[in-house]
Amino acid sequence: MRRRTFLLGAATAAVAGTAGYYRSRVIETTPEVRYPGMQAGHALRDGAALPPSSSSRRCQVAILGSGVAGLSCAWKLAREGFTDFVVVEGPEYGGNAAAGARDGLDYPLGAHYLPLPSMQSTHVREMLGDFGIAERDAFGERPYYDEALLAHSPQERLLRDGRWEDGLLPMHGLPEADIEQHRQFLARVDRLHGATGNDGRKVFCIPIALSSRDPAWRALDALTFKQWLEREGYTSPALHWYLNYCCRDDYGAPYDRVSAWAGLHYFASRDGHAANANEGAVLTWPGGLAPLAQRLRDAISTRLGHGGWLLPGIAARLRESAAGPRIDCLAPGAAASVYTLEAQRAVCAMPLFVAQRILPDIRAYGYDPATHASPHAPWLVSNFVMDGYPREAPGEPLSWDNVVYQGQALGYVVSTHQLLRVARSPRTVFTAYHALSSQTPQAARQWLADARPEALRDEAAADLVAAYGDEFWRRARQLEITVRGHAMASPYCGYLSNAGLAALREVDGPVLFAHADLSGYSVFEEAAWWGVVAAGRILGQRPPA
Repeated sequence: MRRRTFLLGAATAAVAGTAGYYRSRVIETTPEVRYPGMQAGHALRDGAALPPSSSSRRCQVAILGSGVAGLSCAWKLAREGFTDFVVVEGPEYGGNAAAGARDGLDYPLGAHYLPLPSMQSTHVREMLGDFGIAERDAFGERPYYDEALLAHSPQERLLRDGRWEDGLLPMHGLPEADIEQHRQFLARVDRLHGATGNDGRKVFCIPIALSSRDPAWRALDALTFKQWLEREGYTSPALHWYLNYCCRDDYGAPYDRVSAWAGLHYFASRDGHAANANEGAVLTWPGGLAPLAQRLRDAISTRLGHGGWLLPGIAARLRESAAGPRIDCLAPGAAASVYTLEAQRAVCAMPLFVAQRILPDIRAYGYDPATHASPHAPWLVSNFVMDGYPREAPGEPLSWDNVVYQGQALGYVVSTHQLLRVARSPRTVFTAYHALSSQTPQAARQWLADARPEALRDEAAADLVAAYGDEFWRRARQLEITVRGHAMASPYCGYLSNAGLAALREVDGPVLFAHADLSGYSVFEEAAWWGVVAAGRILGQRPPA
C-alpha cells in the first residue's frame, strides 16, 4: 500500500469558525487515535497497586460495566421494579455500542446496526417494544418498525472490477458453474433456517443458548468453515471470498479459523421479519448502536426517577466476604482515588479477560483462562469526516454499506445515509471497519501497540483509497481512529464445547457473569441476553432452558 499524506482542511482552532473548512491552504496532520480501556486494562494486567479507599456505598446489586450486557441487566431490573442497584460505568460508556460526534455529525465507534430480531430473541423484542422502535406487534412474526430506523435503500454494494455491483455476493460476469454454486449455498442456508435437532430445538438460534444441542449438528464445531465448504463441494473463488468476508466482518477472524457451526449460524440464525421492510433489513442510526444504548439508559432513569444509578469509574478489584462482594472502583480524574461498593450481589458485565483481573481467582467458578479463554479479535474503527462526496466509480450509487471486493479491510458505512433529506447533506462521515485478521490476534495487538498514527491511518484508509484514489483525500477533512485491541471474541473450532464458558453461564451466586463472551462471539443480542439472564437470577427467575 502506498504511504499517503492525510490532508486536513482546517486546524483545530479554525474548525470552530464558520469558514474553517474552506481555507485555500491545506496542512498535513496525523489522525486522532483513541485507545478506549487500554491504559486501565494494562494497569489491571500488570497488577498496579490501588490507593486506599476513601469512601463506601451500600447497594443490593453492583453491575460492573456499562456495555450492552450491563445496561440490559439494569434495564430488566428497573423494568421489573427492582431499584437498589448501581452500574459502574467502566472505561467507556456503551462499550462496543459507543459513538462519537463532530460538528453536528454522529458516527459509530463500534457496532453500527441491529438485525431484525428473530422470534427466539424475545428479550430484544421486549426492548424494542419498550422504546417504541417496534411500533406495533413487537412479539409477532412481522412487527412494524419505526421507518426512520430501518436502513434505507440502497443498502449495500460491492466494488469489483472497477464497477459497483448491487449486493455483496458476487454474481455478475461469473461462470455459470460458480453462479449455480452461489444459488445452491443460498438455498441450503434457507433450508437451515427451519432445521431442528433431535431435541426439538432450532439448530441455529439467537441467542445461542437456545440452539439445539443435538451432537450430530454440534459436530460441525470440529471443522473450520473453510473445511466444511470444501467437504461439501463448494469451490467457487467468489463464494469463498464472500463467506470469508462474512466471517471477518461478524467474527473478526477468517473462515479457516472460524468454526463451521459458527459460519453457518451467521446465515441460518437470522430470520427476523418486518411488516414494513424487505427481507434482510436492519435497524441502524447515524451513531451506530449508541442511540440504542441511550434508550436503555433513558428507560432506566425514567423508571428509577433519577440518573444516579450510573457511577463514573472502573471496577478494579472484587473481593467476596460473608456479607457479599466488595468492589473497589477507581474514580476518574488525574489524581487516583478509590471508592468501595458494598453489595449483596455483583454482576461482572465486562469481557472475561478483564473479569479475570479483578477477581481473586476466576478459576473458582470453573473457568481457567489458560485453557478456556476465547481468542479476541483486534479492530480499527475509523471515522473520516468528509467535506462533500468523492466521485464514484460507475454502477450502483453510494449505499449505506460499501465493500471492496478482495479489499484489505471490511469496507465502510455512511453515517448520513439515514438522514431523510431531499438533497445530500453537504458533509458526511465515512466509517471504515478493519478486523486485523490476516495475522494472529496476539501479533495484531503487538502491531497496534507499536504502530505510529500514520501507519494506522494507512490501514484505516485502505478500502477508501482503493475505491476513490487521491480524490478521497481531497474530500477528507478529519480522521478519528478507535483502536480496539480486544474488540470481540471469535468463535474458533471447539467454542461450543468450551467447558469454562459453560461453567460461567451457570454461575448463580453472590457473583454473576453477563457478557457476550459467554456466547463465544460478540453481537448485541448475545450481550443483551446474558444481561437479562443475570437480572432474572437476581429477581429469582429461572433462565429459559
